[in-house]
Amino acid sequence: MTSAVPVSLHSISKSFAGIPVLRNIDFDVRSGEVHALLGENGAGKSTLIKIIAGVHAPDSGTIRLGETTYTAVSPKEARRGGVATVYQELLLFPELTVAENVFLGNAPPNKAGMLDWTAMRRGARQLLDSLDSPDLDVDAKVGTLSVANRQRVEIAKALSQDAKVLIMDEPTAALADADIRRLIAVVKRLRDRGVGIIYVSHKLPEIFELADRVTVLRDGALIGTRPIGEVTEQTLVSMMVGREIDHLFPRGEPNIGEVLLRVDHLGFGARVRDISFELHKGEILGLAGLVGSGRTELALTIFGITPATSGTITLDGQPVTISSPKQARNLGIAYVPEDRGLQGLVRPMTIAQNNSMASLHNVARGIFINVATELKRGADSITKLGIRARGPDQVVGQLSGGNQQKVVLGKWLETAPRILIMDEPTRGIDVGAKAEIHALMSRLAGDGMAILMISSELPEILGMSDRVLVMHGGRLMATIDRADATPETVGAAMTQASAHEVAA
Repeated sequence: MTSAVPVSLHSISKSFAGIPVLRNIDFDVRSGEVHALLGENGAGKSTLIKIIAGVHAPDSGTIRLGETTYTAVSPKEARRGGVATVYQELLLFPELTVAENVFLGNAPPNKAGMLDWTAMRRGARQLLDSLDSPDLDVDAKVGTLSVANRQRVEIAKALSQDAKVLIMDEPTAALADADIRRLIAVVKRLRDRGVGIIYVSHKLPEIFELADRVTVLRDGALIGTRPIGEVTEQTLVSMMVGREIDHLFPRGEPNIGEVLLRVDHLGFGARVRDISFELHKGEILGLAGLVGSGRTELALTIFGITPATSGTITLDGQPVTISSPKQARNLGIAYVPEDRGLQGLVRPMTIAQNNSMASLHNVARGIFINVATELKRGADSITKLGIRARGPDQVVGQLSGGNQQKVVLGKWLETAPRILIMDEPTRGIDVGAKAEIHALMSRLAGDGMAILMISSELPEILGMSDRVLVMHGGRLMATIDRADATPETVGAAMTQASAHEVAA
């Protein structure tokens, strides 16, 4: 008989290098429920789910899988106990087919003891159909699939192992809106089939749509487990950060000045087509649009990574040609990219080294870097931006996502820019870090910096922008003043519908 509580943990503690990361945690998940696990980066969520999955062994406490109690489990024991995990970094083999990945290590044999390829393909097809994924070809190589489709393959793989508990770690972090809705439908379907789901996410709207219960960790301690109907968004934020956050979007009355940047009929092939707009001193200009609308491509064109093939760029009333990031930087333009891990940072290097990367002239004499100066400037950036770190010599890869984002921002602030382009400035960071990044953006704009902010999060666009530009298909569809920017008006422009059609 299947246990109503397939996984439960009691008094789990764990330290790394003598530093406690979990302290006496009690946690369980029931069959047929979504149990959300929340907390800021560094709260202990990843360590807890890795203990359940058998990746880490706790220092103390017990783990109960079904009717069996362990002091620690191996990955094999976790799988045998019905635990499967879909990590944010998907663990699939790109050169193998969908069917081969689904049944990797669990392939059905034929009568001769060999792999039964027909049964494997048929089984993969049945599992994907149960996830409402008839469009996925079981013979396609996984490396050719989108992130959303690869994620569905990972879920089908978990189901092939008869998973009773599915751990989902930030499952929507890299998905477009349509794929998020589809994944949410899959999660609900799994819950209705009796699977217990541990759902880790920073996105509170998803939590309120999906979760039956929610557990909050803070600094390795259990703050509380509550039914979702007993909490509000503000309650959860306070539990996570240990303080009230009154202003997640602290955009006050702006002091907008003269035009700093103007683009006229800007183009880059078919990706950026005939774009014209102005960006003012002290303004936060939001750039909205669906994935593939051309938002990032526009930023890359302005910054000189993909130089414009048509149109003009004007700074301070003077036409300029920007054919490289170096030219953009020398003109006072900075760019915080969407993917901070691959494009914004060198994670094996220290905070100080990353901080000086775009402004080596500040710390070098000839070909030699003054390490003392570099460390001092790194320490100043830590203080100024509120980076939580041991010091400027700490390796960036050891920091939480929010603190890594601050390092990227600090790197570009070292160049003393007047125009700052921020692509998805708060993607994948917790709510406390979001509030801090937003406050910093408001402060920079208040000091006269012009900010072009690209975001897929509509609340962020509406909460932080003084004006909103909306793109679709590489073109600018609308320019909307803050007073007129609503979910309806921005959403209508994003989908090329009229506001009247959306309201109807």
